[in-house]
Amino acid sequence: MQTELSKKLGVEHALFGFTPFPAVAAAISRAGGLGVLGAVRYADPDELKRDLDWIETHVDGMPYGLDVVMPAKKVEGVTEADVEAMIPEGHRQYVRDTLAKYAVPELDEGEASGWRITGWMEQVARTQLDVAFDYPIKLLANALGSPPADVIERAHEKGVLVAALAGSARHARKHADAGIDIVVAQGYEGGGHTGEIASMVLTPEVVEAVAPLSVLAAGGIGSGQQMAAALTLGAQGVWLGSIWLTTTEADMHSRALTRKLLAAGSGDTVRSRALTGKPARQLRTEWTDAWDDPNGPGTLPMPLQGLLVAEAVSRIQKHEVEPLLGTPVGQIVGRMNSERGVQEVVDDLTRGFEEAVDRLDRIAGRSHA
Repeated sequence: MQTELSKKLGVEHALFGFTPFPAVAAAISRAGGLGVLGAVRYADPDELKRDLDWIETHVDGMPYGLDVVMPAKKVEGVTEADVEAMIPEGHRQYVRDTLAKYAVPELDEGEASGWRITGWMEQVARTQLDVAFDYPIKLLANALGSPPADVIERAHEKGVLVAALAGSARHARKHADAGIDIVVAQGYEGGGHTGEIASMVLTPEVVEAVAPLSVLAAGGIGSGQQMAAALTLGAQGVWLGSIWLTTTEADMHSRALTRKLLAAGSGDTVRSRALTGKPARQLRTEWTDAWDDPNGPGTLPMPLQGLLVAEAVSRIQKHEVEPLLGTPVGQIVGRMNSERGVQEVVDDLTRGFEEAVDRLDRIAGRSHA
């Protein structure tokens, strides 16, 4: 499953796997795709360095990438404390009341929240890049639009391709104008931040809008047949995220959450602002219901919402409070019915791709039989 883009990056399959887990990223690269490590949770650059060191020793020399979250426009002099001060007390009380309703235990004394969304802050993302550019990453992806111009220039100087996610052809054109190399067309079905256009419609629109730039199809993709469809629509590869959450290499830290993912159907997700302040598809839970309740205070804009709920999410996850327990995940969760190794998932994807291509050949009268 090779395209011009996969050949350019030196990967066997035009399959790009986004994941917050270093072991999954390394396994995707070893299996012939390109593993992309999500950096948003690394507030401490030393922790990112540690995990990139680990990946370097476990990819068997295969290429990998990094995904950051940073705005295109720089905001000077704003600290996390400044942002925290903007959060209304009424919203803080709503968090306390909701946690009390479900008897969610506190964190241990002195225990810091493990889910600080400080990675949304530009200065944090820049420290991540200072670390990452010391490693032979092949791809830098930004989940919040085009990176700042100086970051794109710095990446290109180091021979690193730059990708940016887009939920519409209009967004994709802005990325092209900014000088990025790859547009990830993220359909409505995908996990995490998404727009309102389904991938079947979005992919060819973006391909046409930014030609000849490479486009990766994303959103609701979890089978080889879907990968073949994406390439038929003009994509140079696929960007997969949710499908890796139930792999054996994924360190979810919660068996209860893994069980919920395995049991969920494709209709058990919701596009909600509850997690970050921007619409993000995730498991529907009583936590998302609380924030989408018209009688509640409503969510805050990014990054206020992420900072507001950070400790609460850590408490919910640590104590596995199942009614509230969730995670970003796409509608493909309905196909995630068993725990498998990354290599097995990739084998299944490539096998399904070959079957789909053979089927098309037969339909077109080009049977190899």
